[in-house]
Amino acid sequence: MGRNNEKNIKAHNDKLHKAQDKAKAKKAASLALRKAILKKFRDDAKGTAE
Repeated sequence: MGRNNEKNIKAHNDKLHKAQDKAKAKKAASLALRKAILKKFRDDAKGTAE
């Protein structure tokens, strides 16, 4: 079974895009968590410096 017909090409592309979207969402969630941790750390550090 190859990707020589429209149905198989569409199935392949859908699977590929789903995987890419999942990776993108994972990266965005990681970045948001990192920002939240960094903000908390900075706020805590600012509070102890005063």
